Amino acid sequence: MLRSVHVKAPAKLNLHLKVCDVRPDGFHDIESIFQKVPLYDDLLIEMVDSNCTCQVISPDFILPFENTLTSAYKAFCSCTGIKDGVRITLRKRIPSGAGMGGGSSDAAAVLSGLSELFCVELSAEQKYNVASQIGSDVFFFLRNGEAYDAAIVSGRGEHVRYIVPRRDLYFVLLCPGVHSATGEAYSLVDSWHDMDRTEITPFKELEDMYRKPVNQWVFYNSFTEPLAWKFPEIKRALSDLRQCEADYVQMTGSGSVVFGVFASEKDAHKSYDVLRNEWDDCYYLASR
Repeated sequence: MLRSVHVKAPAKLNLHLKVCDVRPDGFHDIESIFQKVPLYDDLLIEMVDSNCTCQVISPDFILPFENTLTSAYKAFCSCTGIKDGVRITLRKRIPSGAGMGGGSSDAAAVLSGLSELFCVELSAEQKYNVASQIGSDVFFFLRNGEAYDAAIVSGRGEHVRYIVPRRDLYFVLLCPGVHSATGEAYSLVDSWHDMDRTEITPFKELEDMYRKPVNQWVFYNSFTEPLAWKFPEIKRALSDLRQCEADYVQMTGSGSVVFGVFASEKDAHKSYDVLRNEWDDCYYLASR
């Protein structure tokens, strides 16, 4: 039996994110296009000689005692009946509180790692039930492999329709260094947007738009305008990427990372070379 496994957790960007009305359960429905990008957290999961324990070591980042990793462990054990303890060492590279799904991706990676470590394959229904106990974005990260790098996501995040991912996109990311609390961001959207948000865009329309040249995208993010109003750093990041003539500029998730999409690798590199001298946290990434 294995004593340890190493897993990687990729980040995501929301190329489009519409926040719809509040559901009876208190969650918001959304419609979104998720795209994985090659920025990863690394996790080492090791068995330890104590039952029902999950020790998390994170040298680069301070985690609360209860976090998505411990939640994933508890949900996995509850589902499988396994009681063996583990130690998880997390090397954090995905910016935290940035709208890039780091915590959710880490949780999904833990589920995958625990399955490998204990030689237990969860059924699709079990994975769904476990993910529902952790967080909405976890559903998207449950499947690994290049075929699952992009999806149209709806509901509160539990409805995931994977689509053929594009490989011709180049991203420049700016981290404004502000933390956008998810609950507060949703409240801000509710007070900011007073239009009817019940209409859902058909899957085909979203996928067809995704296939178009980037400079023809009419995607948007419901969080961007109110968060840019609240945080001048986000507004500046959006402006700097537009001045670099990115083909599409948007904020991801509920903030605060802002990204530009370029159809040309050369143009993306050129913009990155300019912006990395002006921003402490600047990334150049190509689609996976």
